Amino acid sequence: MKTDLELFLHYLSKGKQFSLHTVKAYRSDLEQFVRFLVERSADGVVLFPHQIQAEDIRSFLGNLLQHGMNKKSVARKLASLRAFYGYLVKIGSVGQDPTVNLRSPKIDQKLPRFLSEKEILDTFRKIELNSSTGTRDNAIIELFYGAGLRLSELVGLNLEDFDPIGLTIRVLGKGRKVRIVPVGKNAFKALNLYVLKRFEFHPAQEENAVFLNPSGKRISTRGVQYLVLRRLKAASEKEKLSPHLLRHTFATHLLDHGADLESVKELLGHASLSTTQIYTHLSMDRLRQVYKQAHPRSELES
Repeated sequence: MKTDLELFLHYLSKGKQFSLHTVKAYRSDLEQFVRFLVERSADGVVLFPHQIQAEDIRSFLGNLLQHGMNKKSVARKLASLRAFYGYLVKIGSVGQDPTVNLRSPKIDQKLPRFLSEKEILDTFRKIELNSSTGTRDNAIIELFYGAGLRLSELVGLNLEDFDPIGLTIRVLGKGRKVRIVPVGKNAFKALNLYVLKRFEFHPAQEENAVFLNPSGKRISTRGVQYLVLRRLKAASEKEKLSPHLLRHTFATHLLDHGADLESVKELLGHASLSTTQIYTHLSMDRLRQVYKQAHPRSELES
C-alpha cells in the first residue's frame, strides 16, 4: 500500500503537475485511510490495495461521520480514494475499483458570499495611494476583484505575465493550466502605479515576482490574506473577509451586469460549468428580491 501511495503522489506531482498543497491534501487523506485500516486490523497489517473492498472504504467514511467530520470533508476523502484507485486501475496494479459504486454524502449547498458594489467602492476609497503598502494593496485588490484570481494565482504572478497593450494577464491556474484573463483599465492603472513605485521601495530587489513584501521578496499567501482582511474590514462588516470573497464578488457582479455563464466560467478558470453555476443562484436570489420589491402584484396570493 505504501509503495502504491508514493507512486500515486509522484504521479500527481510530476505527471499531473498538481501544486504542493494539493498533493499534501491527497497524502493526508490517503494516509488517514491507511491508519484506519491499521487500527482496525487485529495484527496491525494493512491489506494490499487489490484486497481492499468497498465495505472497507464504506466503514472508513462512516467512522469519520460518526466522529463529527462534516460531509464536505468526508466527500473529499472519498474523492481522494477514487483518484487513487483510478490511477491503480490505469497502471494495471488492481483489476477492480472498490469506490465505483460508493456514493458521496449529500452536501448541503451553501451559496458563496460576496461584497456589494458599494463595499467594493468604499474599499478602494479608503486605501491611501501615497505609501508603499497602499499602492501595492490597491493593485492586489484591483486584480482580485477585476480578474477573479485565486490567491495562489496572484501570489505566483511575474512581471512578464502582464500585457499592457492587450490589457491581459497570463495566469497559472489549477493543474498548472495557463489562461489569459482580460483586466480592466482601473486595475491596470493601479498595477502600473505600483510597479513604478515598486523599484523605489525595493531598489536592490532581484525578484521577478510582481508583488513583494517589505523585504523585497515575493509576498506570501498569508501576507496577502492579512492585507486583504485589513483593507476589507475598513469598508465591510461582513465576516470571513478573504481574497476568495473577492473572487466570488467578481463572478457575481459580472452575472448581475449581464455576463453569460460560459464566459464567467472561462474567466474563473473552472474546469466544469457546473462549478460556475453556483453563482446563478445568487443572481436569481437578487432578481427575486427586485421583483418582490418592484412588481405591484408580487405580494398577491395566487
